[in-house]
Amino acid sequence: MFELRLMCPEAQIESLTEALDALDALSVSVEDADAQTDAEQALFGEPGMPPSREGWQRSLVTALFAEEAGAREALALLQAQEFFAGCAQLGLNPVPDQDWVRLTQSQFAPVEITPEFWIVPTWHEPPAAAVHLIRLDPGLAFGTGTHPTTRMCLRWIATHAAPARVLDYGCGSGILAIGAAKYGAGVVHAVDIDAAALESSTQNAQANAVTLEVGFPERAQGTYDLVLANILATPLKVLAPLLWSHVAVGGNLVLAGILARQEDELRAAYAPHCQLTVADAEDGWILMTASRLGS
Repeated sequence: MFELRLMCPEAQIESLTEALDALDALSVSVEDADAQTDAEQALFGEPGMPPSREGWQRSLVTALFAEEAGAREALALLQAQEFFAGCAQLGLNPVPDQDWVRLTQSQFAPVEITPEFWIVPTWHEPPAAAVHLIRLDPGLAFGTGTHPTTRMCLRWIATHAAPARVLDYGCGSGILAIGAAKYGAGVVHAVDIDAAALESSTQNAQANAVTLEVGFPERAQGTYDLVLANILATPLKVLAPLLWSHVAVGGNLVLAGILARQEDELRAAYAPHCQLTVADAEDGWILMTASRLGS
């Protein structure tokens, strides 16, 4: 395997990365060439949404090729293109052979939710203190326990009484539904609009020896003692009437995927239905909850 490294101005990033993909690069990554310096730039968007720009003013582009000849041919073709103006080759080097599976696995350690509740990849031994355990490997669906929004939802589940009926709306990997089942919930519905998420939730439930009712959103029927939704602020606002309609009298609504600066937006969106409060906060994210009081 060979690594081609290029320096590229922001304006050419899209053209260059698309060309590398068309030239059979195995992978293409883009980094800030000025990272860890005074010239470093923040470039990010809301999770699940595209970033505000394609790249940085000075972007480091790294492309992997299976063979040296392929990398050299790609470089020659790129250098002949008008969009390569302002770009520069930094290097073309062999990549040492490594156990990529082991290297990837080493990046995912057990995640502590509470001192007794852990998310543990299948290749790790459970921590000695783990009383409650979810076995979960990184996959295509969102939700491996590493993100603050997921951890806050799981902490809420771990510190409240087990509900009889639970709805995990936008279940992703199924991690919140599995957590609820592990903590004694009765019926747990896990719904999502993504078929890959439903497959992932089903497989993860089987791996953790819990039963989930998995399906598309229309699978959610009636009311629930706990409604969980860890998605993003915009869909949470749109879904306000629907999500609240599923909360039973005496039940709780738990929302995540909300940045701290979006607190007032969410309060306003849910004001016709309930009064949201901030129940937890971590790394710029907040968990908002509401309870449906008896009439």
